[in-house]
Amino acid sequence: MAYIQQSFSVKFEYRVFFTEKIFDPSNSTFADFLEAQASEGIRKKLLFIIDEGVTEKHSYLQEQITAYCQELDNFELVQDIVVVPGGEAAKNDLQLFYWLINELEKYNIDRHSYVIGIGGGSVLDLVGYVAAVSHRGVKHIRIPTTVLSQNDSGVGVKNGINYHGKKNFLGTFAPPVAVFNDAYFLTTLHERDWRSGMTEAVKVALIKDAGFFEWLESQAGKLSMGDLPAMQQLVYRCAALHMAHIGGAGDPFESGSSRPLDFGHWSAHKLEQLTDFELRHGEAVSIGIALDSVYSFLLGWLKEEELLRIINLLKQLRLPLYHPLLEVDEDNPGVVAGLEEFREHLGGQLTISLLRTIGRGEEVHVIDTALLEKAIHMLRDKW
Repeated sequence: MAYIQQSFSVKFEYRVFFTEKIFDPSNSTFADFLEAQASEGIRKKLLFIIDEGVTEKHSYLQEQITAYCQELDNFELVQDIVVVPGGEAAKNDLQLFYWLINELEKYNIDRHSYVIGIGGGSVLDLVGYVAAVSHRGVKHIRIPTTVLSQNDSGVGVKNGINYHGKKNFLGTFAPPVAVFNDAYFLTTLHERDWRSGMTEAVKVALIKDAGFFEWLESQAGKLSMGDLPAMQQLVYRCAALHMAHIGGAGDPFESGSSRPLDFGHWSAHKLEQLTDFELRHGEAVSIGIALDSVYSFLLGWLKEEELLRIINLLKQLRLPLYHPLLEVDEDNPGVVAGLEEFREHLGGQLTISLLRTIGRGEEVHVIDTALLEKAIHMLRDKW
């Protein structure tokens, strides 16, 4: 038997910048980054795709971007700034995906160009997917505008859209060339989005950093009341932990079944679907964290004192702990159906992260549904 074998690795590198009022004429952060990417003899195109909700809160943004880009020497803003609906609906609309693909073709966006997404996590997921499949990969830049996207999804390497009612069924692993976290966008968030974005910080603290969890406990009052400096610290620490995991876990594209950063997510994904995405992602994850923490306690892993600290922190941050659609009966499997969907999404065997203690997660491959129902009832009846 004859065969030819090849093996190679591809190095990915990107930075997450922390700034405020990114397109203010006095702020050169974005311009400096682009000029460092300039190539002699090539005038590179910039296509902006913006979350509609962001343009409503920042009506001046498109004019500011246009004026800012006019001062760039080696880059050309295309004729139109594209505005798309935000929220999970953006990831459920296949026609919107195809329309954006056509926009890239219309403006002759090539592999020297940059597609820049500005918005919440759903819009960034969509824009990243559009860029990744066009010309087999157009460079994309993320400018996240929500707590959830600045501290978690926007700084990662995943992109995707929902399909056949399944979350992120279509998608790619395609790192951005840069991420710009502009704290000013957080000042105009709806209170519900401000709060729900903090769940990913709670999650990553629980599985990776007990000291960060203690910090969250100490700052919970400020965070729940909208204190921006405290939120900026939360975003930075959470993003740092997220990126450290991507680079240090040895499996940045999740080719295996292990996904510790998805602690609390298996039921959250199903709850979002069951509520027709009425629940924010962060709200569903909060419920998922509470459920898996109680389940870890019932397994004999978490101490009662630790469980109460977790529940108390979520309550201080004014995040939900329970939803009626968690319930399981003979006619309705409820969130339990999400276990198989989660396994399918991962590939291979079911792998769920639980808690051994605050700051240390551990994976299991089997969930006791009777014990899970007990955990659901405990959440419903006790808190």
